[in-house]
Amino acid sequence: MPDGQDKSVRIVHEDLIADDYYPLKKVTYEQRRRDGKRQTQTREVYDCASGAAVLLYNRQHRSVVLTRQFRIGARLNGHDGFLLEAVAGVLDGAPPDQRAKDEAHEETGYDIEHVEPVLELFVSPGSTTERMYLFVAEYDRARRSSPGGGLAEEGEDIEVVELDFDDALAMIETGGILDIKTVLLLRHLESTVLGRHGERS
Repeated sequence: MPDGQDKSVRIVHEDLIADDYYPLKKVTYEQRRRDGKRQTQTREVYDCASGAAVLLYNRQHRSVVLTRQFRIGARLNGHDGFLLEAVAGVLDGAPPDQRAKDEAHEETGYDIEHVEPVLELFVSPGSTTERMYLFVAEYDRARRSSPGGGLAEEGEDIEVVELDFDDALAMIETGGILDIKTVLLLRHLESTVLGRHGERS
């Protein structure tokens, strides 16, 4: 057990159910409740790779760059599946800040020199192990060295979308932007860098 972990929970058994895209495990664990009683629970958990996401913004033009791509989970829950999102990708062993820069180039074509860390979050800890590192980065329209679009050999078909920052904020309210990491990063820019309707310089 890693140092600092709460000893009131003990992993009893793990069974591998599937191992296609990510390993899916059935995990049985024992937990000591606050009343002192012990209970046993079983949950199915995806052992997902952790990732990094970065929201590109331009202070001069008050704009952001997002991507639009198909997400099967959203389609299965009543959406058409095409979501506007901040750039993101799995770490694959790279440091989170470097992965954010590399994904920005692969997905949007922009070359980013510096990323600013914002948050480190668990995405859906009841059913996945995924940890996400969130960043923002300022982009320069003159430093776009490719059209982006992602890697075709990985099945990516990504549309690059540049939006006015205030329009992007409005899309949160209207449901045009539903991806949680993107909403958090847009709200971060609103409160720290760009403000709303030019409130910040």
